Amino acid sequence: MRYRQFGFTDLKVSEVGFGTWGIGGPVMAGDIPIGWGDVDDETSLKALEKAYDLGVNFYDTADFYGLGHSEVLLGKVFGDKKDVIIASKVGHRLDENDSIYVDYSYEYIVNSCEESLQRLQRDSIDFYQLHTAKLHHLEQGECIEAMEKLKKEGKIRYWGVSLNTYNPFPEANFIFENNTGHGLQVVLNIINQRSLDIIEKAQKKGMGIIARMPLQFGLLTGKFNEETRFEKDDHRYFRLKPSILKASLHALEDVWRLTEKYGVTKTELALSFILSFDGVSTVIPGIKTAEQAVKNTRGIVKLSEEDRDSIRSLFDTKFDNLLEQMKESES
Repeated sequence: MRYRQFGFTDLKVSEVGFGTWGIGGPVMAGDIPIGWGDVDDETSLKALEKAYDLGVNFYDTADFYGLGHSEVLLGKVFGDKKDVIIASKVGHRLDENDSIYVDYSYEYIVNSCEESLQRLQRDSIDFYQLHTAKLHHLEQGECIEAMEKLKKEGKIRYWGVSLNTYNPFPEANFIFENNTGHGLQVVLNIINQRSLDIIEKAQKKGMGIIARMPLQFGLLTGKFNEETRFEKDDHRYFRLKPSILKASLHALEDVWRLTEKYGVTKTELALSFILSFDGVSTVIPGIKTAEQAVKNTRGIVKLSEEDRDSIRSLFDTKFDNLLEQMKESES
């Protein structure tokens, strides 16, 4: 395992981290799935332990993943272990009707942090993120005030914003223009390359970057075909509809020739592409089993500039349009 500095902070993070959304379990917001279907806690605990044995020291979670369950599992395995870096998020909850409610109020953030610390069994959270806060939340200022208070009190060490999947620019620009926060979480993968300019600017400003959705909900693993379908308690049921699945598989055909050239799997190529950008501090594939921990932490190769540019060129010709289809499908 190789390690990278998280911006100008003192955090040295494994270049491959562990995304814990999947181990949160099946959760519904009304009739909307916000989890990844059934998971077994014992399997999840073994996955966390295996990743640690492989050198993974960075674990990304949120109080909304399994409504706190993924934080509980992290607490069971690691507690306040000093060589483990925990990033969590705040800002989403369920209201009295079990609908998703966005809450970036000062009181909610401060109280939620305390609850996360209890579930994680830690004295502080290394990197605390506003979970896709919008520009108006940041401009209003209450959420930033809460983060600064928590940092001053030692409840969190650093903070940042997890940016929107399809349009990350307004919030990123606010952070840059106001010189606030210490890092950003962005979506970056072969299909969704919209954040590359943000990553470049963040690197110049000394901000850490977490790259999420590296495998685009599994599309970049090679596991799916046009007949693949998902259970209704899996959020991919509405995100990866048959039409989106078919369009994605066809759009990716030109990329996969590189797997033979480098002697890697599709997953390894996908992760290698992301880590070819120096501004990325860590990439966080979702991991649910010990086997996935092994597969998602090996086979990182250095891509030639020509091959990386060829993947980048496909964004303009194929993938950007595909992203718009995905966005429409989710709405």
